[in-house]
Amino acid sequence: MAAYVVFTRERTRDAEELAAYSKAAGAAGAGHPIKPLALYGKHESLEGSAHEGCVILEFPTVDAAKAWYNSPAYTAARAHRFAGADYRVFIVEGFSMPS
Repeated sequence: MAAYVVFTRERTRDAEELAAYSKAAGAAGAGHPIKPLALYGKHESLEGSAHEGCVILEFPTVDAAKAWYNSPAYTAARAHRFAGADYRVFIVEGFSMPS
């Protein structure tokens, strides 16, 4: 079943670190079945706190999403994200409508 990793950037603290993250995160996707669905496009907060932007990535399974997130390449990349901004990140499993 498909799974989605959702990132919401709440506050930028260091733009240079985020630029380093962006470069490293792109490279960290190599070899992983990632389908980008949303990448910092136009957005509007309807409820809750406002955020600066969001990303939604689709994976074939929760295990595939975790394998990417915990991979050595993405672990190194996300250190830049941790230094550059405050994010909320979660994985959610999709569902199939009954026929």
